[in-house]
Amino acid sequence: MQTQLAPQYANTAEGIEAAKILGKCVHCGFCTATCPTYQLLGDELDGPRGRIYLIKQMAEGQAPTEKTRLHLDRCLTCRNCESTCPSGVQYGNLVDIGRKWAEENTPERPLGQRLTRWALTEGLTSPKLFNTAMALGRLVRPLMPAGIARKIPEVKNKALSSDTKPYARPSTQHARKMLILEGCVQPGMLPNINSATARVLDALKIQLISAPNATCCGALRYHLNDQAGGLDNAKQNMDAWWPLVEQGVEAIVMTASGCGVMVKDYGHLFANDPIYASKAKKISELTKDISEILPSLEEQLLELVGSDPKPGVVYHPPCTLQHGQQIRGKVEGLLTAMGIGVRLCADSHLCCGSAGTYSVTQPELSEQLRKNKLSHLNAACEESGAKVIVSGNIGCITHLQQDDTPVMHWIEIVDQLIAEQHNTKQ
Repeated sequence: MQTQLAPQYANTAEGIEAAKILGKCVHCGFCTATCPTYQLLGDELDGPRGRIYLIKQMAEGQAPTEKTRLHLDRCLTCRNCESTCPSGVQYGNLVDIGRKWAEENTPERPLGQRLTRWALTEGLTSPKLFNTAMALGRLVRPLMPAGIARKIPEVKNKALSSDTKPYARPSTQHARKMLILEGCVQPGMLPNINSATARVLDALKIQLISAPNATCCGALRYHLNDQAGGLDNAKQNMDAWWPLVEQGVEAIVMTASGCGVMVKDYGHLFANDPIYASKAKKISELTKDISEILPSLEEQLLELVGSDPKPGVVYHPPCTLQHGQQIRGKVEGLLTAMGIGVRLCADSHLCCGSAGTYSVTQPELSEQLRKNKLSHLNAACEESGAKVIVSGNIGCITHLQQDDTPVMHWIEIVDQLIAEQHNTKQ
């Protein structure tokens, strides 16, 4: 696809990158077959190929309209199209550029949208504000509509073992050290995920540490068109992590794949930054999803939990893991080796509708995708006999909560097994 950049974009990093990405597109349309919004709406402009045309028009100087912005807003950024594309079009990077251009060249959003986006960028990225809101929400949870109540997980006070307090982290010192991004909402919503990760790694003789001054990964602001704010979050993280990187931490562990895909992109986002380019490259190289770390420790893990048959699970692979990070099969392989039967549901490649803040900004489309996903997941549970659904991203886990079948992070299953074996041996 040939693109003649408009003068205002011709000599900019964004324009040059957009033209390069657009040049790879061959209009084949394979992407539309796996695009969740195209499947729901049937509109070419609500599929990757159509959105690519809209971005090309902007790149060549055509003024975007509010309709242009709407079609780009409706994109989940699930990046399923990237997994499908035979030409290697980096659609995720392109749509970020297109959204920025559309935001800069269209009338100001209606007041309601502006307030919602402000609340999301300011409230969700501030742990103090978010944790306070979450605590208050839990108090009035029984009075809330079901759609809101399910996003406020109940606190589970039961410890995993007799000598373990709820959400307690080990204080043991180990020679091997890894760094964790705590996340902005995960500690308040589902604190056991990071605690379970710390306990599992501790059992494997690895100490998990965190940097107190680290903040949101930046994805939330960046994908809501506060790209400068998102990059500021990234800089704060790099500044907080760098002394620990210099001290030799082996990896920066991600337990939320939505954060992981953002941090792994720091190297790209700061490639032209004279101050942060080299740091960002190193940070991205060190960043690993927990599903990338544990397979290399499988032998030690099996010594702790064995490989005898255990209750099965249905696994929902997050889009940010299977499409954004192109990581597939690692969770399934690890759990299977531990004796846990793993079942994927029909259309497991499709988005559940969470997509960061999408469930708030596009609630109707998000809810349709949620219902479709839960229908497939529950069918897989019924067919396989599994009593639990697992995933690897806080957004998916909270979005898919339901009354009957619990949805949890797969690392919590590993943690439970280690605790059970520990209790059995005592």
